[in-house]
Amino acid sequence: MNLDSLLAGPIDGSRLAPAARAALAAAPRDAMGHAVFRTMSGTDARLERFAWLGDGLAAAVWERHTDEQLTVYSEPGHHTLSCYLTGGYSVERNGAPGQFGAPHRLCSLPDWHESRWLVRDSLRLMHIYFMPDQLTRRAVLELDREPRELMLQDRTYFDNPALARLCTSLLDAPWLGSDGLLRANEITHEALSQLLRDQATLRPDLRLKGGLAPYLRRRLADWIEAHLHEAITLGRLAEVACLSEFHLARMFRRSFGMPPSAWIAGRRIDRAKMLLKRGALPLQQVADACGYADLSHFSHRFRAATGAPPGQWRSVVSS
Repeated sequence: MNLDSLLAGPIDGSRLAPAARAALAAAPRDAMGHAVFRTMSGTDARLERFAWLGDGLAAAVWERHTDEQLTVYSEPGHHTLSCYLTGGYSVERNGAPGQFGAPHRLCSLPDWHESRWLVRDSLRLMHIYFMPDQLTRRAVLELDREPRELMLQDRTYFDNPALARLCTSLLDAPWLGSDGLLRANEITHEALSQLLRDQATLRPDLRLKGGLAPYLRRRLADWIEAHLHEAITLGRLAEVACLSEFHLARMFRRSFGMPPSAWIAGRRIDRAKMLLKRGALPLQQVADACGYADLSHFSHRFRAATGAPPGQWRSVVSS
């Protein structure tokens, strides 16, 4: 879904705050849409703030003042983290009678979920929208699990002070300009890691077929980390795993949730971020430590991944 389809139809421009209208107008033309966003846009909600944060992430702040209105979500295809900022004391979800919203209460709404909400009175809330692949690398690196093993829980009105604080930090951060968006992007990634650690669960009745044995997945992940500064080929990975290149490529995708090339590219960007955040290591040395052919290649790849050149990224996250 692109911006043209996102803006078409139910969004009433009179219910867009000026900053939100400007953010929507400035969004990249190939930016993905979000079904929950579109549903909210078809209600009496007013969009107070909005930003595309890069990496397929978006954030929105909504205000609602209504006597009573039903809002329905049906398999949106993306995840949503919702944090109530004010009000919500009379908002009730079908199937959860007697449970109501309140400031700092959170909801995790997975891509597959269906829900009906009876909204009464006034409220203000923040939504963070993100695609399922945002949890892929986190599953392997932070939970030592294959991505296909895990699912985000459908939770209504839970308390998590650490996650609520990150949502407050995101709310307080500026969402304008490249520096502001970089800060907001960093906070959002931290919030998603916290969400995965606390709200991910094993898929029920899981029967894994194919893929790498856990010890072999860990061996490959560790070997890649130790050799990011080198040229890594599928052949070298196959040797480490004692598999053919063809078999390794298929099993790697199943266990890591992406092909080897995408995993390695992502880990190089992650290492570059870590080195840039640590201090004033020259950019050429950062490029060398992450396996880029030259500084130009590093700068191009880093900017494509983060939306900012490495020097600017370091100045923002280090300040």
